[in-house]
Amino acid sequence: MDRVRDSLFQLHRVKNVSIQSQIREMLVSAILGGQLPSNTPLPSSRKMSKTLGVSRNTVVLAYQGLVDDGYLLSKERSGFYVDPEILEGRADQKNYAVSSKLKDIGWGQRFKLKPSETRNHKKPLDWQAYPYPFISNQVDPELFPIAAWRECSRQAMGKRGMDAWTSDTSGSDDPQLLEQIRARLLPRRGIMAAENEVLITLGAQNALYMLSSLLVRADTTIGIEDPGYPDARNIFALKTDRLLPIEVNDNGLPVDSRLDPCDYVYVTPSHQCPTTRTLPLDKRKALLERAGQKDFVIIEDDYESETNYAGAPTPALKSLDVDGRVIYIGSLSKTLFPGLRLGYVVASAELIHELRALRLYVMRHTPNNNQRTLAYFLSLGHHDTLVHRLHRAYRSRWQAMADALNQHMPNTTTVPVYGGSTFWIEGPADLDGDQLARDALENGIVIEPGSIHFADPKGPKNFFRLGFSSISENKIDAGIKLLADLISRHCEPQKPNALNL
Repeated sequence: MDRVRDSLFQLHRVKNVSIQSQIREMLVSAILGGQLPSNTPLPSSRKMSKTLGVSRNTVVLAYQGLVDDGYLLSKERSGFYVDPEILEGRADQKNYAVSSKLKDIGWGQRFKLKPSETRNHKKPLDWQAYPYPFISNQVDPELFPIAAWRECSRQAMGKRGMDAWTSDTSGSDDPQLLEQIRARLLPRRGIMAAENEVLITLGAQNALYMLSSLLVRADTTIGIEDPGYPDARNIFALKTDRLLPIEVNDNGLPVDSRLDPCDYVYVTPSHQCPTTRTLPLDKRKALLERAGQKDFVIIEDDYESETNYAGAPTPALKSLDVDGRVIYIGSLSKTLFPGLRLGYVVASAELIHELRALRLYVMRHTPNNNQRTLAYFLSLGHHDTLVHRLHRAYRSRWQAMADALNQHMPNTTTVPVYGGSTFWIEGPADLDGDQLARDALENGIVIEPGSIHFADPKGPKNFFRLGFSSISENKIDAGIKLLADLISRHCEPQKPNALNL
């Protein structure tokens, strides 16, 4: 029995996790998983330290921590035992259903739709392990001020502010965060908004889904950019099949009669996704004028607006809106980190009121602790400092990307005028970008195939996107050269078949 029990105690060292925490996790898992029943004695601290190859003091501290939390009992002159009270109220694991024995109830016939079948790019979860991650919408952890974020989190989690993040705030948002968004973020884009004209969301996708649920019916027509943002296209397609793809040009979305049948027009004017084009000021004014004339509403996704470091900033469409026809979507994923999942919608008070009521049934509100932490991060100036740091780093990488592409893949792209964090590449006409992405992954390169950005599944395949926000500058040239070699192999002229001569 001792030999079986002792086999449970093995450490698989995890980077950035203390040995004491790993010992605790190992024991908690064994106790709650039933491998260590009630009143089971644990090996002495001396024996456990020898088994694990760690300091005895580390084991003692781990044991004592589990005693304090009710997992173990310390018996004088006897040792440590599993506390039976920790397992009270738990169902007998023998009664748990085994999924492999469950009857097939035909879920496939019950689904009203299958979101899993939509066309999108699925990046590898371990993309950071690849030598050349030319991936979009991710951040370089080396640039993030983790100490500042940790301090803001500590303040948010303090006893003084406990009510702000532990209470159910129903449909309300953190007033401090709303104030900071209105005072720090929106003015950068030329937007002024009242408190009841702003709603906190779980990022841009959450905002689009709620807007789609509230505003889009089966007979609603939505104009979308082509190529464009796949998530927006897929979200709208869940509600209507009347999507009107409009081919973008060198200035982004064209403003002409093709927009006239639309009820809503979705646009990414700051850095068009994926081509990086920027809608000029005169075109923005023309778009607003046409929206008023033809009675459609504009959904402005201010994608990558904070990464404008190579030219004079262009005001957001919303800042020019005097009729309330623009719904503005902002996100903090590009400057902070995607895992935070915080963004916001700015629109008329009437629309925000209904969105808030809808959100109440979906998730009530976004996590209060994250909202308060972000409020501190903004108020203390850390976000502005981070944006300046990103601008310096991105400008240098942007130039390195431009130089590498010009050397190894000339005439395949136009350098983004206002910066951003990606390049849109047009490869040879016979290039299969989907296959290139798969082959590149086998060679340590992560890229995003361009086909998913086109509304037509049979659209062009010779495009792909390269991001530089999460790759070290000193790796850019080597990665681009390797990718260029792969493209050359993909597009090598076919040798004539001797039988056909």
